[in-house]
This record gives sequence, C-alpha cells and structure tokens, in this order.
Amino acid sequence: MRGVDDRGHPDAVGPDDRHEPSAGSGATRARGPVHPAWREGTWTRAKELESLCTWLRRTTAHDGSDVLFAAVGIHLRAAEETALAPRLRLRDQALLERAMSNLDAAEALLLDVAPADYVLGRLPGVLNDVERHLAPTDVRRRHLEHIARQVGIADSSRPLPDETTTPTVRDVNDLVERERPTIATAYRAASSVALRRQLQIRSFRNVLLVTTVLLTLLVIALAVVGFVARTAIPLCFEPQQGQQTEVVCPTGESRAPAAADGTPPDVDELVRGTVSRADILVVEVVGLAAAAVAAAAAIRGIHGSSEPHGLPVALALLKLPTGALTAVLGLLLMRGQFIPGLTALDSSAQILAWALVFGYGQQLFTRLVDQQAHTVLDRVRSGGPDHHATARGEARTSSPE
Repeated sequence: MRGVDDRGHPDAVGPDDRHEPSAGSGATRARGPVHPAWREGTWTRAKELESLCTWLRRTTAHDGSDVLFAAVGIHLRAAEETALAPRLRLRDQALLERAMSNLDAAEALLLDVAPADYVLGRLPGVLNDVERHLAPTDVRRRHLEHIARQVGIADSSRPLPDETTTPTVRDVNDLVERERPTIATAYRAASSVALRRQLQIRSFRNVLLVTTVLLTLLVIALAVVGFVARTAIPLCFEPQQGQQTEVVCPTGESRAPAAADGTPPDVDELVRGTVSRADILVVEVVGLAAAAVAAAAAIRGIHGSSEPHGLPVALALLKLPTGALTAVLGLLLMRGQFIPGLTALDSSAQILAWALVFGYGQQLFTRLVDQQAHTVLDRVRSGGPDHHATARGEARTSSPE
C-alpha cells in the first residue's frame, strides 16, 4: 500500500505488509539471509537504493520528480519481490535478470532526478563502469569521457587537460545538469552489457552442469550393462604365454593349456569364465579417481571468482564422469588393437594402470572447456577483450585511403 509524506507527495517505496518499520525511522528492519547469494545481494542493494530514494525525495523538489520517484519505487519493489520469490531452479535465470535489470533501472532513474552534486559524486563510478563494459568507439562512452574531462575527472590513461582556468562549482553543476540524460543513458547501457555478461556466465555454467549430468548417466548405464550382461563389453586381453592361452581382465586372470592334440582352447569360453560383473565399475572408479586428481591439480590455475555462479566448481565436476568414460573407452580402443603395440596387457594391474592413465587423460578434452571458461570470466572481469579489436577495426575503416 502506498503512503504519502508530509507534503502530500506519494512515497517512492510504499511499506509492504511483510516489513516492519523500525522505531523512529522510515527504514525497514532487515530480514534474515536468503539463498542463493544473488538474492541476498539484490535485497541489500534494493534496501540501500530505497533509503537513498527516500532521502533524495525529501531534499529534492522540482517538476516531474514525483513521477520519477514513483518509478524508482516500482523498480525496487519488483527487485525485492524477485529476491523473496519461491526458488525454482528452472526460472532462476529469469529471476536474476529481472532483479538486476530493475535495480539498474532504479539507479539510472536516480541519476535523472538527484541533485547535480550527487550526480557529480557518482560520476567517477559511472565512468569506471562505462569504460569497463562499453567499447572505446561507443558514442555514449566517448561523450561521457568528454564530460568527465570537462569537470576534472579522467582515467589514468588520459591526463587531465592543460587549462589555465579551473571550472567553478557553479559551472560544473550547470554542466552536470545539462548532461544528466547523457550520464544516465551511458550508465544504463553499461549496466545492461554487464548483466548480459553475467547471464553468459550463468548460461555457460548451466551447459556444463547439464553435460555433467548426461555423462554421469552414461557412466551409470555402462556400469549397469556390465553388471547385467558381463560379456557384452568385456575389457579383457589375451597375451601370448607360450603354449598356454591366457585371458587377463580388470579383476581376474585365467590360463588354459592347449589340448593334447595341440588344439588351442576356446578363447570366448575362457573370457566368459574370467570376466566379472564389476569389471567396468572398477575401471570407471579408477578413471574417476584419476580425474579427481586432475581436477585438484587444475585448481592451481584457478584464480578464484567473485561471480556468484560456481563456474570453477562446474568445471571440476565435469572432469569426474569424463575421466570414468575415457578410462573405459581407452581400454576398448586398446582391446580393438587401435593402438599398435598395446594390445596384449599382461596382468590386471596393467589394465588398471592404463585405466588410470586414460582417466587422467580426460584433461586433453576438458582443457578446451577450461580455456573457454577462463575466456568468459576474463571477459566479465576486464569488460571484454573485444574492445581493442573493435577500436582497431574502427580506425581502419575511418582512415583515409
């Protein structure tokens, strides 16, 4: 329900029945933590902007301000409702986008309605966001950088202009007042790009998790096939041992001498008597253990991430079922004589040792995924590696022939 202040203006953010006002203030009492982390961040930022909006509404009075303050309240209420909405993983990404976009819209509207000195104080932060997320050739970024230099703010790569006169406070406030729409528009554009990149991380993480689940199901299916039909996928080898025929499987070995007339024994019968229901499962466990070691070793290359999406964890989880699969598939390739010279392993220990090698060898495949993940994270942290390339392309197209 919306309230009104002592001047008859509508409250920017009306009190909600779920909140209890604290004594002696218009602020609301803090709630307990919510999960996942982005919901807590959304709630905190929404309450911060709500308090700021209340303060600005009481100190700012000009035509049209009530409309903008009401719009800020609508965006903040939408963000708060999103933070407290029932958690359904299938719509988490939509909720995250709704929360972040509403918070960014509310902050951009505050830049439209706040006093000039407040906008001037926010200008360095806005400039930093714009330079991180907008390309150097973007008109909005170039215009904002020009404004920043005029008011005496510049980034480290561009020195302050050499001027004999310093602009007065009144001149600076007048400039900020005139360029207020440009500042708000540039901030909104930068926040939109930042949100899209956050969603890219989340989408990439979801692809990794789905792939991990599918590979895990495939690993389980292979183990079930090995248990139900143990001779369907035998991981056994037949090394030559003189006049004897030997069959070596991951969990057992068998030998059979030739018949009196020199007829060799039936290898298929010997395999059926040696193969175990647990062969594939044992190989998968060994491959999974090797993949776990590879994942632990890969942690040294992870610099950590403040992004609330668990991408490094998803990368580590992907290696586990992949290692189990590569262990089984690698031994199948060896049994099919795909690798010359490695077709007749002599003992169960050798088979398990090669399963260990193939399980660790999954790093050859998942390394490409690791590189793509680091590229996605670096793009978010640095504002995108394509900015300099865009600038070079723009320079080539604009250079005289």
